[in-house]
Amino acid sequence: MKEIIFGVISGIVAATGMGGGTILILLLNLFGNVEQHMVQGINLVFFIPTSIVAIYMNIKHKTVDYKIAWMIVIFGIIGAVCGSLLSFKINNQNLKKYFGIFLLIIAFFQIYSFFRQYRLEKKENNK
Repeated sequence: MKEIIFGVISGIVAATGMGGGTILILLLNLFGNVEQHMVQGINLVFFIPTSIVAIYMNIKHKTVDYKIAWMIVIFGIIGAVCGSLLSFKINNQNLKKYFGIFLLIIAFFQIYSFFRQYRLEKKENNK
């Protein structure tokens, strides 16, 4: 039952473009007691159908810049191969720590970006 709930929550977050896989990894790790390497594999399988739906919807709404998209796809594949090879050389506990550090960095960046945008908007409204 909890896998269904995890899937629905991650699917909703993925559909909004906010990284449903990150949520899925956290849920499976924290509440599903699944090993980090296994979680990453499950996340990659989850990513395929959700990405297909998201790609279809964005193409339908004409929100894809193909020139940029193809460049990102090519280098994303290269990064995925390198990351996969690297992840299998790292033990489970260290991989969890590195993923946690990565999430913290992303969280701080998002908070900083939010406040920076807020200040810019406030400054523009005061003019």
